[in-house]
Amino acid sequence: MEKAKISASQLFILMVLFELGSAILLSIGGEAKQDAWIAILLAMVSSFLLFLVFHRLYCYYPHLLPTEYMQKIMGNLIGKVFAFLYIVYFTYEAARILRDFGEMLLTFAYTETPLFIANALLIFVIVYTTRKGIEVIARSGELLFVLMYILATMGFILVVCSGLIDFTNLKPVLEEGLWSVTKVAIIHTLYFPFAEVMVFTMIFPYLKNPKKVKVTGLCALGLSGINLAITMIINVSVLGLDLTSRSLFPLLTTIQSIQVADFLERLDVFFMIALIINGFFKIIIYFYAAVIGSANLFKIKFSFKLSASLGMVVLFVSLIVASNIQEHIYEGKKGLLISIHLCFQIIIPLLLLIVAFLKNKKRAGI
Repeated sequence: MEKAKISASQLFILMVLFELGSAILLSIGGEAKQDAWIAILLAMVSSFLLFLVFHRLYCYYPHLLPTEYMQKIMGNLIGKVFAFLYIVYFTYEAARILRDFGEMLLTFAYTETPLFIANALLIFVIVYTTRKGIEVIARSGELLFVLMYILATMGFILVVCSGLIDFTNLKPVLEEGLWSVTKVAIIHTLYFPFAEVMVFTMIFPYLKNPKKVKVTGLCALGLSGINLAITMIINVSVLGLDLTSRSLFPLLTTIQSIQVADFLERLDVFFMIALIINGFFKIIIYFYAAVIGSANLFKIKFSFKLSASLGMVVLFVSLIVASNIQEHIYEGKKGLLISIHLCFQIIIPLLLLIVAFLKNKKRAGI
């Protein structure tokens, strides 16, 4: 494990940037139609309970990475199998998100640029930053978090001033009933993006004050959920339900609609900066977890060679994961990937917690 420490505020910033990540770019909760914002809030509340599972596991083993305490909980062989599967999962998720942002850059800015070039430039920066360690990643987050929120605030003000918002697009509220929205929240929105916070179990051991993990995590999930709900409200209010559902990247389409005083327009380039910031941190958290997990599991040095090797794997997978953007988005929503998320984000953590609870209870009784 890397010898480094981060503060609670740095953890909070990393979690918010991670949660917004690609979720703010895509149409999450879209299956709930105009009630997508309600589905987001319901999923956010559900994620609080799930986070307490991750936190409890951390409390049992505060100084160990999950790749280590899995072996203590499940035994050497099964624990190593679980640890390896999580490393593969983190690597795959990093590749999928890299593909998301590579496609966004090609769609809106670099239409003639090969996907390989866009993804390679992004992964190069990520590999370099990862090698510098979690402290550098956290400090970068502190700097870019401020810039991201300045741009987000400007965007919100300009959307309001442009007169594009029509709240009638959000009606009727709960047209298909509360259960229909709740089902979307549980089946879709909980896994992406809220339950993805599970990856931070690989970072919790680096926190200076372990007692602040619970409050920091819950506050970060709350702020992220509110931001995502507001974003979906704006998207549907500006674009309407039909255009929001058909757009690959609804937020960028909303930003492209801004026109104030007949001269302030075409602002999507500026706000792509905020989106790239979010995407960078989502990819790098997954990538860092895969790198540090590999170093821990296989007892090898946390080095540039290891980061570069995994970076090449992530780049290659991002290119072959789908033949085009439509297929890539479809695969992200189909049942198989949801089942994988269910397994890694909920089932295995719950299993680990139950076994850890029984073992610690037995030890305390002795």
